[in-house]
Amino acid sequence: MEKQRLIYHIDVNSAFLNWENKRRHEIDPDAPDLLAIPAAVGGDSAKRRGIILAKSPVARAMGVTTGEPIAAALRKCPTLTLFPPDFKVYTANSAALMELLSSYSPALQQFSIDEAFLDMTKTIHLFGKPIATAQELRKRIKRELGFTVNIGISTNKLLAKMASDFRKPNLCHTLFPEEIPQKMWPLPVGELFLVGRSAKARLSLLGIRTIGELAHIDKALLCSHLGSKYGTTIHNYANGIDDSPVETEEPENKGIGNSTTLAQDITEFDAACQILLLLSESVGARLRRAGHKCSCLTVECRDNDFRNFSHQMTLNAPTNTTSQLYDNATHLLKELWNGAPLRLLGLRATKLDEPAYTQLSLFEDPGSKKLEKLDSAVDAIRDRFGAGAIKRASILSADMPAEKKTKKKPAP
Repeated sequence: MEKQRLIYHIDVNSAFLNWENKRRHEIDPDAPDLLAIPAAVGGDSAKRRGIILAKSPVARAMGVTTGEPIAAALRKCPTLTLFPPDFKVYTANSAALMELLSSYSPALQQFSIDEAFLDMTKTIHLFGKPIATAQELRKRIKRELGFTVNIGISTNKLLAKMASDFRKPNLCHTLFPEEIPQKMWPLPVGELFLVGRSAKARLSLLGIRTIGELAHIDKALLCSHLGSKYGTTIHNYANGIDDSPVETEEPENKGIGNSTTLAQDITEFDAACQILLLLSESVGARLRRAGHKCSCLTVECRDNDFRNFSHQMTLNAPTNTTSQLYDNATHLLKELWNGAPLRLLGLRATKLDEPAYTQLSLFEDPGSKKLEKLDSAVDAIRDRFGAGAIKRASILSADMPAEKKTKKKPAP
């Protein structure tokens, strides 16, 4: 049976102010905590122009809101400390966050500079229980990157995003379908994603003030007032219905890779191969989606003493097939690994070529074309029916009881 989806939504708390706070503490560890005083990022405080981009919880409690003019914010909070925006700092912190998140799952969608969706459906078994893993991820972001996030956990993107907006800061919340009546339906309808001020006013004319009332209204009546497409969308959202995928971005041409940090140290070669197979699936699919083949492959490791080491090889011929990536990756791991417990495994493909310009090899494996066709067929099935529509047998075996798993290196 198909697994229930598991989606995280990661949202940086008061991102711009959080990142400004981090920068100030890197310069002066004794600097005041901007999140604990009336502070905000935005505009020009001297000229009292611009708008508030982010505010501290203290400023929020004094009535300051994101998007309001600085002059209005200063009237509400005369002691407000303002900082000009610095998007170079924000971009660097955002990139660091996305890099860390990508070690948990290749299915990562950056939704904005300070938030992302992470599909953990196929990788959660590598880390532990969903809520415990989210809590550890939240703590790791604070420990390694120096800022706080909220994490929402659910079975789809809409509910995960709604959950991350619950009480802040630096918390994890669930909003699974069975929790909708208790946690979501009592909320004001304006808190539902995609319901803005205009829609809220029009819904109010229909007597709809809570998300629960929107969920139970006749959909035909709703669509007659708001239009078929929009009415259907927000009615679905009010009922927790959202089947949109986590859409990964196109990779950079300089290289395509993925790594994963493990909840428990790996000491067995076949267990490490299982993870390399997942990584080969991810990297191979991304190569094919980008229209590239790689000529160089690198396996990266981190042991339980946090020592990093890697090994790379130049391939006989460029490839983007999962099987060939996996075979070379396991060969590299066998040469690289001395058996020390591993905390992280990674796979990176570099020296990317356009397939149309790939140099032919006299010694090319005649079976490689069959492997390319196989991967193309698998990609097509997944694109049409979803990532879980077809799986390799050795990946499915990861969910079987331990005594039923093969002791041999997983076949791709």
